[in-house]
Amino acid sequence: MVTKHEIGTRERIIRTTSRLMQRQGYGATGLKEISREAEATLGSVYHFFPGGKRELAVEAIRHGDREFAEVLRGWLDRVDDPGAAIIACTRDLAAGLRDSGWLDGCPITTTALESAGLEPDIQRAAEEAFENWRGLVRDKLLRSGFGEDVAHDLAHTVINTLEGAEMSAQVSQSEAPLEIAGRHLARLIDSYR
Repeated sequence: MVTKHEIGTRERIIRTTSRLMQRQGYGATGLKEISREAEATLGSVYHFFPGGKRELAVEAIRHGDREFAEVLRGWLDRVDDPGAAIIACTRDLAAGLRDSGWLDGCPITTTALESAGLEPDIQRAAEEAFENWRGLVRDKLLRSGFGEDVAHDLAHTVINTLEGAEMSAQVSQSEAPLEIAGRHLARLIDSYR
């Protein structure tokens, strides 16, 4: 595991912002807190992000996008059957959520919801993340022989369901919502074969 001091200051600031906004949202996360938690000067934050908190939030969402895409892609690449891959992914998400004390849900949802309609740049970055994740699922389904329309619609359904299940698991502090979602998504995917 890479420690905080083995990565550059800019990346440390982005990762810290991503984690803080994941847990407490855009409004509750201040630049001084980011600076302190990232062990970087406030001047460094402004040096790397002259656009301030908004620019940093967009980069944090992009970081969260890459993080979740890596997890999702890993399961979709390792498991041949797309339904089984989704089940494996939901189990992994549930375990990670439990291990974080139910704090680390989707890396972008809190910030995206809080800024919807208020911060177009942040909203756009969040939509790009969702589209990236849908694309990963869609591509897996296409490689598995599903038609374009079905793959498109199922990809939306998978990502939408995972988002809701993760939030529900976080609120209930239970792995069950993700486990149930995984099983039912696999059945839904199989029903289109």
